[in-house]
Amino acid sequence: MYKRIMVAVDGSETAKQALAEAENIANTYTATLCIVHSVGSDTISKKETGAEILNQAKSSINALNVETRLLEAEAGYGLNGITEAIAAATAAWNADLLVVGTSNRRGLERFIVGSVAEQLIAKVNSSILLVRPPKA
Repeated sequence: MYKRIMVAVDGSETAKQALAEAENIANTYTATLCIVHSVGSDTISKKETGAEILNQAKSSINALNVETRLLEAEAGYGLNGITEAIAAATAAWNADLLVVGTSNRRGLERFIVGSVAEQLIAKVNSSILLVRPPKA
């Protein structure tokens, strides 16, 4: 069913859960897995941190066909830049499935900050699997 699975990671526990789900699906369908992390293009330190997040993610899984990509988001666009970069990468790579973790923000915080997952649903044409954090 799925041949090209993309998973977005940010180093959070929920992103690690999303990566585990993506790995499981990739192994089940013998699919290629692409791990992405989006950073602003404004500083070298963010790119280095992003590369380290990708390296840690890749080394933590046992999927057979794995690629990593560090995506550059438009500086100054905040979450919009991140979602645009992920959506563009999903389309360019022809992903069948995008896997992302959700933060479970509620109320005013969600209204002000927004939700990357929610924005991706509106921008990505592929199927999307949202992975929620564990219940406390």
